Amino acid sequence: MTDLRAGRLPQAAGYDADIVILSLDRPEETEAAILSALGQTGLTRHVIVLDQGSTPENLARFARLIDGRTDALLAEAGSNLGVAGGRNRASALGQASFIIALDNDAVFAASDTAARAVSLLRTTPDCAVLAFRILNGDGSADDAECWGYPTALNTRAAERFACATFVGAGHAIRRAAWTAIGGYDEALVFTWEEFDLSLRAIAAGWRLLYTGDIAVHHKRATAGRVQWNETRWFLYVRNRLYIARKWRGSTPAVICRAAAYALKSFRIGLPGQGLRGIRAGLSMALPDPPADLSKAAIAYLWESDGRWRGGFWQRLRREVFAALPFSRQTSRGHSSVTNQL
Repeated sequence: MTDLRAGRLPQAAGYDADIVILSLDRPEETEAAILSALGQTGLTRHVIVLDQGSTPENLARFARLIDGRTDALLAEAGSNLGVAGGRNRASALGQASFIIALDNDAVFAASDTAARAVSLLRTTPDCAVLAFRILNGDGSADDAECWGYPTALNTRAAERFACATFVGAGHAIRRAAWTAIGGYDEALVFTWEEFDLSLRAIAAGWRLLYTGDIAVHHKRATAGRVQWNETRWFLYVRNRLYIARKWRGSTPAVICRAAAYALKSFRIGLPGQGLRGIRAGLSMALPDPPADLSKAAIAYLWESDGRWRGGFWQRLRREVFAALPFSRQTSRGHSSVTNQL
């Protein structure tokens, strides 16, 4: 059940973009995100804020930004649905041709960011997702821990290139693709949900594009963040093994991945989370029928991602034996382990 708290639902389809924000406290950062979305120009858009459990005081603060507006809404989910469930619920409230998502601790780099994303998607009809460049809070440098692509592509952060996933802090999705593939897999709740959606888009014949010239500034709020030394590593391991099984990974390949996660868990000092994640990931119920990748999809994944990751020993060194610094475990969001293994 979703209750409208302020603003108005879109009255008709045909406008350019729904700008989706999930809110859960973080009052200063969330207010900045909402104002950034409301300040987007050069397109027709509806701002959709879905609250997932903010305090009454913070909820009232967000409502004041939207009260009386016809181009925005604030809805209450009633509980924390997770990232996957929340984005699905929020996106379903809109009717635009494109869905642009913004984390509640991020802002658009410029007032025309959303318009430029829409323009690019209109001229690339085979593209399902635009992965925005994620800069740090003041935009002075890339947010290194939100780099979700092979390390070898770091030097191309300002460019455009085909990719196999995207970082959720800022991105755009073609609604036709989102509808066709069924949105996010809500079993994932949090972590790897973008990767799974990307695989389903690629399997359906779509491609993804990283856009180094379209960016957001990620302020990386610490309040309310799921920390690595709490449950984040558990979810990370569980979800990635679930995805490997979901996409018909061979038994030896899944076992090797689980073994790598066990090694990594001891290496970073989180063996309990890691072993629980392995057990959970190997036992999660799979959708029926199982997902499958065509030869064309496998070739796309290799060209856009696999060939950039290096050989076996390079990946072992970079992804299994590399330490996760304590500061990244406890005080930051995305880590250098993101989209590895």
